[in-house]
Amino acid sequence: MAERFGLGRAVGLSDGPVARGKEGLVWRLDTAEGSWAVKMPFDWPREGEADGTTAFHEAAYAAGVPTPQVRRTIDGRVFATIAGTQVRVYEWVDLLDPDPRLDPALVGTVVAGIHRARVADLSPLDPWYHDPIGADRWDELVAQLGRAGAPFAGQLADLRDELVALESWIEPPQQLQTCHRDLWADNLRPTADGGVSVIDWENSGPADPSHELGCVLFEFTRSDQGRVRTLTDAYQQAGGPATVNRRGHFSMLIAQLGHITEIAATDWLTPNPRSPQRADSAAWIGEVLNEPHTRQLLDSILKAAAESG
Repeated sequence: MAERFGLGRAVGLSDGPVARGKEGLVWRLDTAEGSWAVKMPFDWPREGEADGTTAFHEAAYAAGVPTPQVRRTIDGRVFATIAGTQVRVYEWVDLLDPDPRLDPALVGTVVAGIHRARVADLSPLDPWYHDPIGADRWDELVAQLGRAGAPFAGQLADLRDELVALESWIEPPQQLQTCHRDLWADNLRPTADGGVSVIDWENSGPADPSHELGCVLFEFTRSDQGRVRTLTDAYQQAGGPATVNRRGHFSMLIAQLGHITEIAATDWLTPNPRSPQRADSAAWIGEVLNEPHTRQLLDSILKAAAESG
């Protein structure tokens, strides 16, 4: 690995993965030149498939967004196959645990920087970010989970009508540009040196930045209207191009949390490598069910965002 990526003399590799996400596993590699995060995806992408997302990551890094630098192979490739395993490498950053109570001014400034970074992206729109689940599928899931005795089946049943009503807010993207599309607290993290770092750019692609800003406002402010105003003001002052001023700007949030809920429920019914234990799936769906994105909450965010500036 060290040779293929030009990292200097290898010193040691962690005994096992130091982090596990829904997309893959991460090891730490130490070399004479520093420390590196080695990521092994669960699903091997085809050659060139990650070129667009990597170009966006590199553009954001070049523009000053705090994010680990991508390390390419010595022949300029994103991935290398080592001993039958496909890997990619990033600069190592000492991350702290996810914290949705991060300084909202810092979050707004960082997200504005991401939205100012521009790259050409010809990839198609992904339904994950703008398609509803639909009443019939929600009803099917509620019934399946109830029959299987899922511990969260009652919570989902109670939330069913709210989820269906929220999906009526979804609108098509109006202003397309490349966005990160996964700016949850898991991926916009505090660092040991007192800063923040944006990780996991593999899901980036075309989206409406106002829809992404709606996700960020929900994740990092919830019911705190002062945080909404602070984050929005910082975003605007840093030159961010998006606004959140109507219900449709929560389209990505509603669609994405809907799909996360559906996938987590499906994983609980049939465990798989992404969620090998039912406890993993229950924890994942609990992120939605324990603090749901209700119409009342989102309307309160809208009100506070309108008062900013």
